[in-house]
Amino acid sequence: MIQEWNRIKSDNVFSCRVFSVREDISVSPYTSREHDFYVIEAPSWVNVIALTENMQIVLIEQYRHGISSNTIEIPGGMVDQGEKPINSAKRELLEETGYESNKWTFLGGISPNPAIQNNICYTFLAENVKKIREPKFDTAEDIMSVLTDFDKVPELVKQGRINHSLVITAFYLYTLLLDKEITG
Repeated sequence: MIQEWNRIKSDNVFSCRVFSVREDISVSPYTSREHDFYVIEAPSWVNVIALTENMQIVLIEQYRHGISSNTIEIPGGMVDQGEKPINSAKRELLEETGYESNKWTFLGGISPNPAIQNNICYTFLAENVKKIREPKFDTAEDIMSVLTDFDKVPELVKQGRINHSLVITAFYLYTLLLDKEITG
């Protein structure tokens, strides 16, 4: 069995609005040698697969500064401190798209990159979504909502139009839900 490393020191080395970086000094349980590690501390996130009653999916298009390009994704965002992930999912869906749902299913939580990040991305399925108002974006958001048939998602992934790894993972979690419902 793999043993946990003993963290003997931890210091915050950088902070900004959406994440901070800490340096940990940890001791190997096998060699007793000290090693330094850098961890990105970030709030947890949510992703929402939002489906209308006729199986259209609500996608969003937005500019992503990390890759200097537009992406097609599903609605999502940060979990505010003290907020439950399901409430964050409902808030983000409404803020980014103007849609709401009366049927929510938790699909799973994943570690975006456990080697260097400490947060979780929670994925939810929102069914029977209906548009009730216009979106209300944060000051750093410029988002366009797009409805498309859900069965076109695999082709969008193959074409590289949907290329966000956490969005693709959300679709995989959705397929696991379908397998569970079909096989019991």
